[in-house]
Amino acid sequence: MKTHLFWLAAMLLPLSAAAADLKVAVRDGHGHPVADAVVSVTDVSASSTPQRAAWPATSRIIDQKDLAFVPYLQIFRPGDSVVFRNSDRTRHHVYSFSAIKQFEFVLAPGESSGALRLDKLGVVAVGCNIHDQMVAYLVVSDAPWIGRSGDDGQVELTGLPPGEYRVDVWQPRMRPGQDVRPQAVRMLSGGDSRTMTVNVALLPDTRHRHDDPHSDY
Repeated sequence: MKTHLFWLAAMLLPLSAAAADLKVAVRDGHGHPVADAVVSVTDVSASSTPQRAAWPATSRIIDQKDLAFVPYLQIFRPGDSVVFRNSDRTRHHVYSFSAIKQFEFVLAPGESSGALRLDKLGVVAVGCNIHDQMVAYLVVSDAPWIGRSGDDGQVELTGLPPGEYRVDVWQPRMRPGQDVRPQAVRMLSGGDSRTMTVNVALLPDTRHRHDDPHSDY
């Protein structure tokens, strides 16, 4: 996944081995909360040994309602699968040319695709070849802690053991090449809860510009 990295030096004192919590608030250039931002945290302590956690494989549904993908962004673990369902009254031609997964499905109203396994890390950008405003993003990550911001722009990540961490923040509409200065936070002790704010510059959201001539295709 092509991300903008925010380095978080989380230094937990050895007074307590209890885990700590981190809340990340994502804001746009006007201070408004940013939804659908992916925040992932990775332990980069000198003593840490990189390990890939084993998650049970899960299948998730990306629906198509009112000429939009729902949800707009979904997080997957390697080995998970996705099913595309058409709940609209019009046909959809779902496709992706992304490097980590390429596919296409033509779905009549009420139809669903077969389960599509996602086994590589990265981002799959999904579109509809009939309705140009339709777009979705499938984020495949093995980060130990990861979450998606809601309408309040916040992600809360819990259970961080003592160590130093890297925090990655990504949102599909982030402007290319934006320069964000590294941010740091100190976790004072186990059970501590801290908040950091990340400001991002976003491109306009074009999802709601309906392609009316094709709405009944």
